[in-house]
Amino acid sequence: MVTMRAFGESLGCVWVVACGYLAALGMLLQMAEAGCTDRANPKCCTGRNNECFEFTRRKAVCFCDTYCQKTGDCCADYQAVCQISVQNASAGELRTECCKAIDCVVGSWGPWLECSSLCGEGSKERTRQVTVPPRNGGTPCPDLKQRRGCFGHSPVCNAAEEVAKILPDSYKRNFKDPWRRPHILMKEVKPSYCLHFRVKQASAACRLGLWSRPLLRERSVCIECQGEAMGSRSRCEGDGLEATRTFWTAASVPGCQGSWVRESSREQCTCPQHSLIFV
Repeated sequence: MVTMRAFGESLGCVWVVACGYLAALGMLLQMAEAGCTDRANPKCCTGRNNECFEFTRRKAVCFCDTYCQKTGDCCADYQAVCQISVQNASAGELRTECCKAIDCVVGSWGPWLECSSLCGEGSKERTRQVTVPPRNGGTPCPDLKQRRGCFGHSPVCNAAEEVAKILPDSYKRNFKDPWRRPHILMKEVKPSYCLHFRVKQASAACRLGLWSRPLLRERSVCIECQGEAMGSRSRCEGDGLEATRTFWTAASVPGCQGSWVRESSREQCTCPQHSLIFV
């Protein structure tokens, strides 16, 4: 009986000690689960993600994104939960690597492009390319484009400085010579060409002329360059440049003047009736 009692008492002590160890092990496991382990999938995040956080057992905020390695606010179990294992095939052994932050790397600047304006103020730019994109919360890329001002002065700029003189198409310059003089009959007739302008500015004096009243701001007008008005370069003075503001004046309406932008041109054509012509 004494032996059995002693054995029972010894067995009880072993049970108490075992229960104590199990309780301590449970507390350790509970503490080990704090942080990234407690997160729902995905437990870990790449880059910088302020939503990828968890609370420790002490209710402190810790992060499970790769950027936390730079800021030093990773959860305690980040390395154990979020590190990536890569099989090294050549050595045949398991190698463990962390998702290290990779900063952006860019190449050198390219050459400056041509000035955006053929004549007058404009801008030019240059670019550079990304050679290594940022990953895992690395430093983002700097500016990839630079722009600066420029002043264009193309050989065609002289045309932009010319002022067009215009009249209504009722002032036709072509006429039949009643005397049929040979030098008039033998004169080469050059085909007309048409230009469409968008009026940008018109003075108040234009309202005084019947034909100049339609010259309103943002109105599209067709101007015909007839062969008789062409100069030595087979073009009319003041016919302007594409997408460039130039100036005009109404020949028969004093004070009527303004600016416009040439939108298109067409060879060998005539404008519709009640349009304008170059003088």
